[in-house]
Amino acid sequence: MTKLKLGALSEDKPVKVTVELPARLHRDLVAYAEALSDETGQLIADPNKLIVPMLKRFIDTDRGFARNRRRST
Repeated sequence: MTKLKLGALSEDKPVKVTVELPARLHRDLVAYAEALSDETGQLIADPNKLIVPMLKRFIDTDRGFARNRRRST
């Protein structure tokens, strides 16, 4: 099995986010939640809870963003 980019989710204070996702992206999010549940043994009852850690992971690993952020500080 392929190692996923996200690990187990930490129990954190819930954040309410309202977004509209294309149906295909939502199906992919559900499938990712299932794969992550299989990999970590942690049931992901609400795939929407993956959105925040996915966005954080994306931002944390975006080299161009990090470079730009360092320049602006």
